[in-house]
Amino acid sequence: MTAADETTFWNEIHAQHAGTTQPRPNVRLTEIVPGFEPGDALDLGCGAGGDAIWLARQGWHVTAVDISAVAVERLTKLAADRHLHRSVTAERHDLRTGVPGGRFDLVSAHYLHTPFDLDRAAVLQAAAFRLRPGGRLLVVDHGSAAPWSWNRDSDVYFPPPREIAAGLELDPAQWTVERADAPTRIATGPGGVTAEVTDHVLIVRRTR
Repeated sequence: MTAADETTFWNEIHAQHAGTTQPRPNVRLTEIVPGFEPGDALDLGCGAGGDAIWLARQGWHVTAVDISAVAVERLTKLAADRHLHRSVTAERHDLRTGVPGGRFDLVSAHYLHTPFDLDRAAVLQAAAFRLRPGGRLLVVDHGSAAPWSWNRDSDVYFPPPREIAAGLELDPAQWTVERADAPTRIATGPGGVTAEVTDHVLIVRRTR
């Protein structure tokens, strides 16, 4: 499938939630990031914008990217409506062509999964190189499929965090794995349906 197919797919996904004016941040983000000193953050695959808005309210300056123009336009409006336009920059970006320029203290990649071809390891590795010394790459992946997931394939493999870290091929003299585990939580889906899900959490810190 082409980049146009992927763009259309994600535009349609986000258009289905056009009435969402209070997007929620991801749970793991709100649990983990308060322990970090605010700085410049890169939000990969910003989606509805809940993470970017939440980060901005915590004092971060956020560059938020997504392949969907619908998602980017919505986040731009959400930030302006909340007087966070100086703290949130939303950009349409196809990560297959690389990651945005700049230097960051946090790169956040929450559920950066797609049914389309994407060399995710290359994307995350490139993003890690955008970190300043002391900055962190936070990757949160699905470790299980929720009942309402768009991908319910029973054969889907959910690589554990250590495997993801190994695939990034980062020099241990410059990066260290601070966390790699698989916590569970009760998630709420459409219509208030709840289910226990597993997250795969990886935090890699650039040491120099």
